[in-house]
Amino acid sequence: MKYPAEGPAPCEEAASSDPAYGPYAGSLRRVFARDASTVVFELCDADPAFLSKIASPALAIDDTAWLQSHIDPTAQQQPILTQVNGTGPYRLDAWDGSGDITLSRYDGYWGTPALTPSIIFVGEGDAGQRFSKLREASVDAVDELAPGDIEAAQANPDLTITPRQGLNTAYIGFDNRFAPFDNETVRRAIALGIDRAAIVDASFPPGTQLATHFLPCAIPAGCGGDPWSEPDPEAARDLLAEVGMADGFTSTISFPAEPRDYLPDPTATATALQAQLKDQLGITTTLNPMPFDELVAAADAGKLEGFYLLGARARYPDAGLLLESHFGPAASLQFGNRFDDVARWLGRGRTGDAKARAKGYAGVNDLIRKHVPMIPLAHVGSVGAFRTDVTGKQASATDTDRLSTVVPGDRSQFVYMQKARPGSLFCADETDDVALRICAQLSEALYRHDIPEPGLSPSLAKTCTPDADLTVWTCALRKGVTFHDGSTLDANDVVLSYAIRWDAAHPLHRGRQGTFQAFIDRFGGFLHPPVEP
Repeated sequence: MKYPAEGPAPCEEAASSDPAYGPYAGSLRRVFARDASTVVFELCDADPAFLSKIASPALAIDDTAWLQSHIDPTAQQQPILTQVNGTGPYRLDAWDGSGDITLSRYDGYWGTPALTPSIIFVGEGDAGQRFSKLREASVDAVDELAPGDIEAAQANPDLTITPRQGLNTAYIGFDNRFAPFDNETVRRAIALGIDRAAIVDASFPPGTQLATHFLPCAIPAGCGGDPWSEPDPEAARDLLAEVGMADGFTSTISFPAEPRDYLPDPTATATALQAQLKDQLGITTTLNPMPFDELVAAADAGKLEGFYLLGARARYPDAGLLLESHFGPAASLQFGNRFDDVARWLGRGRTGDAKARAKGYAGVNDLIRKHVPMIPLAHVGSVGAFRTDVTGKQASATDTDRLSTVVPGDRSQFVYMQKARPGSLFCADETDDVALRICAQLSEALYRHDIPEPGLSPSLAKTCTPDADLTVWTCALRKGVTFHDGSTLDANDVVLSYAIRWDAAHPLHRGRQGTFQAFIDRFGGFLHPPVEP
């Protein structure tokens, strides 16, 4: 099978010959089955992040016959939303879209069998109720404890907390085209003078990690190079004195008026930063809360003359994604003028060789620390908890916990209480963590994120290897993999699974919402996109 069958997609945005469709803006050129166990992906541009992109339950592979029989182009409610035929270590028992979700061990699994016969997922929106159920042993694990319950969970000998790393970064920004931030010595003094750990402790919730690098270590190659320097206010004041600013200067701190996941309490963070700047460096600032969209637009346009607080969130865990978008040639003006040496080291990271990528991005991190285009603050995660007698417990930064390793003491069922029920279990069209965590037990993609993180490992593919230009990736599938209904995985299953996400005009391009956002986040745009009204 080849997709699209009529020829490759255009790799330059151009008007469609059919007025019903808009221009193509994606990066996927063609996907086809070379033989029953080989799939080839042709891309429009070199993509060293390809493996990170495809390693998600949102890009899991479904059986061709299953897709054709469980997606009805004419129906409003699709059977595939509540019925799953995956290749994972667990299979779905009947689910009507409400109530608890029960999974049973799949005895035909190609990999290491699940250790516990059954998993039950329960939804509860109240964090206090989740904690109460855990304490009374009604459930074996919960996600996202309320900040006020974490200390009590730590003190309870029957419970073990499990921090979940965040794939985001809150940072202090400034534009190096405006004085005094146009002076690298001033920027270095600010980075050295403030106590970032004190700001994080004062204004971020438990489960937050102090940023040692711009990227969290949960992203492969994210935290190479030396960590950010420890605070030294005396040395920082000496640096300011060297440039005639021994008494500091005046400025503003702009920040979002409403909370963000990477800035849960922006006013508290801005206030803590304001105090640090004044107490340690004599810098007087005025707080300037702004609507989030206005703040981002002003920063990207290079119109903010003072300090500001913003953050970055990784749509998928790849170092190049955020480093390129913030410091690369196509980055916005939010940090001002770019640095040629950073660009050179970013170029070294644009390779399919994992070791070379890591070396390149370590060089980028060291130069960020040297030039101080911004100051990283924190990676905001969350904290869950398990019963202490549960073994094999873990909490993945990608929310794709591999629960096949879990053993809940002497119990035959492992009960996991999440913050909500999923909208559906067709994760091709879902983005929330409660759906992805369940789908990760049921369905598999070609690659997956390793446990412990960071890292990537083959899943349904034995290997996916690029050509020299990183524009063609060839994936060799595992042989003998079966879906839960006994069907055997082949390359046509992979092609169709990608086609229904990619092609907005495909009759099986149906889901709960129809956004297929995970695919768009990774590959840029639909084939045959509908014309914008």
